[in-house]
Amino acid sequence: MLLNVSYNDPQVRQKVDMEVGIPFTLKERWALGGIGSPKLFITDACVEIQNLLILDNNLNSCNIEMRPKGIIVRFRSLLETYGLIIPYYKLTLYKGDLAVYSIHRDHYFIKVRSDTKAIQKFFKKILDYKADNAPTSIGDL
Repeated sequence: MLLNVSYNDPQVRQKVDMEVGIPFTLKERWALGGIGSPKLFITDACVEIQNLLILDNNLNSCNIEMRPKGIIVRFRSLLETYGLIIPYYKLTLYKGDLAVYSIHRDHYFIKVRSDTKAIQKFFKKILDYKADNAPTSIGDL
């Protein structure tokens, strides 16, 4: 779900909280070693997101926030902040070329450059958290 999260709108906040859960507490953030990603540079995106990104001439960048039931990929365009809300059960991460990660949800996707160890470590943290908190599958029973 792609939403404009620029303003403090209770309806938008409720949609986000229903989809990916309320933010972690300070104690949980400390235990996880942080829940925010470093600055990620966007190399490619789906048509809907690309149409928003080409509206201004700024460098296309985003960041990721971890939540208990998913992630939020935030990026800016024309002084507005947009969020791609992705619950863990719809999240798909691909390691593409040499230094590119691809983040998918349904028909939305964003490809980001991952040229530092900190970025690769953060994606590993997301995948580990997703695996640890996934519901038990039928095959595990």
